[in-house]
Amino acid sequence: EPGLGTTFTVYLPRVDAPREEHPAPAAPQQPPARGSETVLVVEDEDGVRSIIRRILESRGYTVLDASNGPDALAVSAAYAGAIDLLVTDVVLPQMSGRVVAEAVAAQRPAIKVLFMSGYTDDAIVQHGMLEAGLAFLQKPFTANALVERVREVLGTPKD
Repeated sequence: EPGLGTTFTVYLPRVDAPREEHPAPAAPQQPPARGSETVLVVEDEDGVRSIIRRILESRGYTVLDASNGPDALAVSAAYAGAIDLLVTDVVLPQMSGRVVAEAVAAQRPAIKVLFMSGYTDDAIVQHGMLEAGLAFLQKPFTANALVERVREVLGTPKD
């Protein structure tokens, strides 16, 4: 009732027998994927961009970053070496991730692209932000999911 609060009662079945312990089988541990490529990360949230940078650098990647499309284009134009992968948020201020990817690809035709977003890939495709079949990573993601997806987009895993 309004002003009086709420009470919930949860009924669980009573079990008198001792619970059997079944340890989960241990999954074989594979070392995290590593790389040596250069990755340009475009993410407007400073904290997210910083975490992505730390994760990728800890796995051997060289990371360049930008907080928006125009900055990404400037970083790409100023960097003398190869940039192997663009990791960009789909929804960015000033330029969408799709527009950023097209502009960076015009500068660097061999670059591969990984899009990421907090929206589902279905929602992004349905709203015309991306075409189906492009490399996509759903936020939030774990460090291992990020590195595995980056390796997958770049190609054969490196040691």
